[in-house]
Amino acid sequence: MEKAKISASQFFILMVLFELGSALLVPLAIDAKQDAWLAILLGMVFSFVLLLVYHRLYLYYPDLLPTEYMQKILGKVMGTVLAFVYILYFMYDASRVLRDFGEMLLAFSYPDTPLFIANALLMLVIIYTVRKGIEVIARSGELLFIFMYILAVAGFILIISSGLIEIKNLQPVLEEGLLPVLKVVFTQTIYFPFAEVIVFTMILPYLNNPKKAKVTMLCATGLSGINLIITMLINVSVLGVSLTARSQFPLLSTVQTIQVADFLERLDVFFMLALVISIFFKICLLFYAAVVGTANLFKVKSPSRLSYPLGLIILFLSITIASNVQEHIHEGLKVAMFALHIPLLVIIPPLLLLVAFLKNRKKYGG
Repeated sequence: MEKAKISASQFFILMVLFELGSALLVPLAIDAKQDAWLAILLGMVFSFVLLLVYHRLYLYYPDLLPTEYMQKILGKVMGTVLAFVYILYFMYDASRVLRDFGEMLLAFSYPDTPLFIANALLMLVIIYTVRKGIEVIARSGELLFIFMYILAVAGFILIISSGLIEIKNLQPVLEEGLLPVLKVVFTQTIYFPFAEVIVFTMILPYLNNPKKAKVTMLCATGLSGINLIITMLINVSVLGVSLTARSQFPLLSTVQTIQVADFLERLDVFFMLALVISIFFKICLLFYAAVVGTANLFKVKSPSRLSYPLGLIILFLSITIASNVQEHIHEGLKVAMFALHIPLLVIIPPLLLLVAFLKNRKKYGG
């Protein structure tokens, strides 16, 4: 664990950028059709429970990384195995997001560029950033967060000015009842992107004011949730449910439709910048957690040494993870969701908290 500290505002910014990440790119919760916004809202609300679980574990062991306190909770052997599983999960998740980035870049700008080249260029920048440490990542987030929101506000104004929004595309609300929406909530939106913030349990020990951790986590999730709700409302109202569902990257398709005064058009390149920023930070934080966790678990004194080998693993995994984009999307929505997200994000943390509570009940008056 490096000797570094970040402020609550920096932590907040990193968390918002992380949760927006690749969620801005895909047709999030579109299985709920025109009620996608409601599925995102409920997913955000239910994820608050998981955030409180992650935060409570942090309160029991405020100075330890999860790779350390898992060993204290479960014992040396089981704790080490579980910590290693989480490190592998962070690397796998990073490779999936890197693949999302590569597919987006090739689809919209560089169709003749090999996927490996596109992914490798971003991965090199990420490796360099992670080697500099969490403080540099946090300061970079502060700068780019402002730029990203300027683009977002400009895009929102331009879409409204273009007269593209059709409110009727969002109707009727709850056409098939609440059950289909809840199905999407409990199979998709709780885990992606909200519960993925379990990666921030690896960063919480760097927070310079631990008392602000809970409020910061809840507020960051609330803001990113609102942003994702607005994004899907705009996508569905502009493109319609059918086109949003068929579009590989609906937000970019929406931005491509902007046309103001017959001269302001083809603005997708600017909004690709915003997407690249959020994706960059999501991969960066997942990769940083994997590097720091590996160094902590295997007692490596200099975590930066691990950046290149682990970075190469993530890069090659992003290429080999699926043979095509359809397989990649299917694996992310179906296979990874049930095989990884549910056990690692929803089942294991509460069990860890229960064991930690039983072990510490005398100390905490339980």
